Amino acid sequence: MSKLVCIVCPRGCTMEVTENNGEYEVTGNFCKRGRDFAVAEQTMPMRTICSTVATAFKEAPVLPVRVSADIPKDKIFDVMQEINKVVVKERIGRGDIVIENVLGLGVDVIATASILKEAAE
Repeated sequence: MSKLVCIVCPRGCTMEVTENNGEYEVTGNFCKRGRDFAVAEQTMPMRTICSTVATAFKEAPVLPVRVSADIPKDKIFDVMQEINKVVVKERIGRGDIVIENVLGLGVDVIATASILKEAAE
């Protein structure tokens, strides 16, 4: 049995999850989304990453980025290694891809601000 707090909505249900022969029983959840979250946390936990990448521009030495969708929790450090290798040399804006299909996960690393474009204006 494991205990966890649901993060799907602000309610923050405290749930207990038990597994028996690959079947999961979840108690304490208020809604089906809580159950789905609890089972996913047990089988394949997913996370998001928000970080920064270096740029070649003195007026904006770092650019905030995030992954475009959740990634497997066990890939966080691998994705961060890829993010840390990047130096942006073009004036890109919010939503522009910084790393396409990072590590073949089907997820892009995208810019979350237009500070490089705004600095050029």
